Amino acid sequence: MDAFSDLIRGVRAHGSLFGASTLSPPWALHFVDGAPLTLCTVLSGAGWIVPEHRPPEPLRARETIVVRGPATFTFVDEVGTRAEPIACGEHCATPEQGGTRHRRGWNDPGEDDCGGDAGDAGDAGDAGYAGNAGDAQDAGDGRGATTLIVGAYPVRGEISRRLLDALPVVLRVEGGGTADAVLDHLAAEVSVDTPGQQVVLDRLLDWMLVCTLREWFDRPGGEPPAWWAAQRDPVVGDALRLLHAEPAAPWTVAALADHTGVSRSTLAKRFADLVGEPPLTYLTRWRMTLAADLLVERQAATVADIARTVGYSDPFGFSAAFKRVRGINPSEFRRTATTLTGLRN
Repeated sequence: MDAFSDLIRGVRAHGSLFGASTLSPPWALHFVDGAPLTLCTVLSGAGWIVPEHRPPEPLRARETIVVRGPATFTFVDEVGTRAEPIACGEHCATPEQGGTRHRRGWNDPGEDDCGGDAGDAGDAGDAGYAGNAGDAQDAGDGRGATTLIVGAYPVRGEISRRLLDALPVVLRVEGGGTADAVLDHLAAEVSVDTPGQQVVLDRLLDWMLVCTLREWFDRPGGEPPAWWAAQRDPVVGDALRLLHAEPAAPWTVAALADHTGVSRSTLAKRFADLVGEPPLTYLTRWRMTLAADLLVERQAATVADIARTVGYSDPFGFSAAFKRVRGINPSEFRRTATTLTGLRN
């Protein structure tokens, strides 16, 4: 297991709703749920992403933008559009609540387009949307139809929040990279209704997100997080994989050095230089991140059970380490996190 795989594993599309509505400019779709992470990509045509309190970002065919919440954003035909924003969120695709008709297909010829300038969207809590916007003949401006795909991702737990901390509010990846193949699969899959389509669409959105983040981290002149760059080092990368594969193992610097084939001093220096902290400090913080999620997910487990799971035989030593890293003891963290989870639900 590598660091990126660990951090992104809690960021998953699930139960995506796809639909189709044909819009003539002007249009303005306001995605109001403020999902922790939202991916927007255009198969054809163009528009603008306007994040809350941020400058507008053009979004052209085959380009992708990822917006980090909780800020909301709007997709418009042009900056300063005269269109009244249509709120797209949890109920946007629920006809009985005033939203657009939806299905798991692409276009549905012969049906009404659900209300003029309205767009189509799915559940922003853990969903993807697909909307078809901008009929060139109706618009009379020579532009082709704009087909937007939006995947909004919940972020479950402390592990995936470390990934969010490494991202800006808005990031952009141009077309022509590895994500283009995923776009082709998405376009083909949503064009027909077939058994198992929901699962396929969800996984394609996940694949799209992974490809997009990889390309953004590896972009020329970029400043990726330390753990991303360190994965490429033959020594430190091996050490990171070991720590993530077996976080509960009784690791020492000597043991890591032995597994990576270098001296203790070489490993310690290279790790600190590339990751920004010593190996065992990194391990402790990673164990406490794992423990934080386990405390919430396994309500029946005792603090001692969680301690053993993340590599501590002594629950008191674990509690001391948890408070040192998280600023709160494990029991208090569990109570607070459980209360907040209940309020969100």
